Amino acid sequence: MERTGGSGVPADGILNMKLIIGGAYQGKLDYAKEHFGVESVFTCGRDLPQLDFSKDAIYGLEDFVLACVRSGVEAKDYLMEHRDELEDQVIICTDVSQGIVPMERELRDMREMTGRAMVWLAKEADCVVRVFCGLGQEIKGKK
Repeated sequence: MERTGGSGVPADGILNMKLIIGGAYQGKLDYAKEHFGVESVFTCGRDLPQLDFSKDAIYGLEDFVLACVRSGVEAKDYLMEHRDELEDQVIICTDVSQGIVPMERELRDMREMTGRAMVWLAKEADCVVRVFCGLGQEIKGKK
């Protein structure tokens, strides 16, 4: 997949960005490679709230959000500040909104902040896909 980067925002305000969500170990990255031609992947870390927009995909956004919580940075604000760099990106995030609410404050904060970031990303993306058992269900837009 060739990155064009910073190609501007279409008239409708929607980014040419794909958002893939789903549970842990459900095949989100494989789906991105197969359906969106992802070749280069930036894997988020839990220590520094930074993203590498030069890759085709950003994987493990929930770990980036945890780094944001630990650093006192609002993930949604960071993403909004880098909106133009999200053009042509495939963003992959594990759905942390379901299941048992964590006892640890840090993980509860991460879960809440991830939700805020995902709501904003879904609104901005031209395509949102939920992956379950390796199968994609389009929630918004077309592949």
